[in-house]
Formats: sequence, C-alpha cells, structure tokens
Amino acid sequence: MQFIKHLTLCALLSASTFTTLWAQDKLPEISLANLDGEKTNVADIGKEGKITLFDFWATWCGPCKKGLNNMAELYEEWQEKYNFQIVAVSTDDTRSVAKVKPYVEAQRWDYRVLLDTNEELKRALNFQAVPYSIMVNQKGEIIYRHDGYKEGDEYELEKIIAQLAAGVDPSTSTQHSDDKQMPKEGEK
Repeated sequence: MQFIKHLTLCALLSASTFTTLWAQDKLPEISLANLDGEKTNVADIGKEGKITLFDFWATWCGPCKKGLNNMAELYEEWQEKYNFQIVAVSTDDTRSVAKVKPYVEAQRWDYRVLLDTNEELKRALNFQAVPYSIMVNQKGEIIYRHDGYKEGDEYELEKIIAQLAAGVDPSTSTQHSDDKQMPKEGEK
C-alpha cells in the first residue's frame, strides 16, 4: 500500500513537471550569443514591449530558411504597422554554426539573430524539431506556438500579429490544427 502511494505521488509530480514545461508562459532567463558574440538575455527581449516572433531554424533546414526568407519580404511593413520584431534563433550546433553568419549576411535578413548552439533555449521551451516558432505578446507572454512551415504560413501569422496589435486575444479566434496556443491560467 505504501508503495502504491509513493508511486502515485511520483506520477503526479512527473505530470505537473511536464505540464509546467509545456505551459511555459514566459521566456526563460537564458543568455544566447548574437552573430557578433554579444550575449543577450532572452527574457529581456520579451520585456521590450513589442510583439515578437522567435523563429527557430538551422542552416541545414530548407523549410526554416524558406519561411524566414518569405517573412523577410514582409518584415519592414510588419515592423511599422504592428510594432513587431523577429528573432531568428539558430539551432546549428558547434560543427555548423560557422555557416550561420555568412548565410544571414547573404540573405540580408534584418532580423536579430541568436545562436542556441547547445539547444538550451530549445530544451527550456520543450520542442523537438525546427522549424518552430513562438510568439510573445507586448507583455512578454508566450501566446502562440507553431510547428513546421508551409508556403503561406506567414499570412496566417500576420492575422495573429494584427489581432495582438489591435488588442484582440488571438486565443479566441480560429487557428491551424498544428498551431498551439497557450492555455489561459486555470485551463488545462
């Protein structure tokens, strides 16, 4: 009987840990280097008062690069119209990270680029593969998650950005089946 109580307690603790990791609603306090080697605390980016998309990518990931290139065409307009920024987070490891800066420069991306070579931020946000995106509202709360990329996703993304900029809660609107919005406090 004591064993069953102990086993039940362990299961409950494990489940609450999993829920906490998945339901991360704020950016973690993790410092990542930019392309010049300067460290930036990711949580501080969420405190800048802008709608921010963290787009996780790698130089070897075709869909990642396609999505970021397609958003680059819309980025200037989004910045002006919505007080919006993109942070492109490379998950290239130590073997391929040297390819990141030349690639970004060749593409002429105007994004802030951070390097998550040890996948510390990726682990903290609890996702498995790139491309992967999270959106942070003006208060620094994670309100949207998206796996993968397919042509046209940037236009669906703009709808969510526009709602946030207008003060509308995007969790009350329709979304793609592979998008995940964060549960509100008290929801499971």
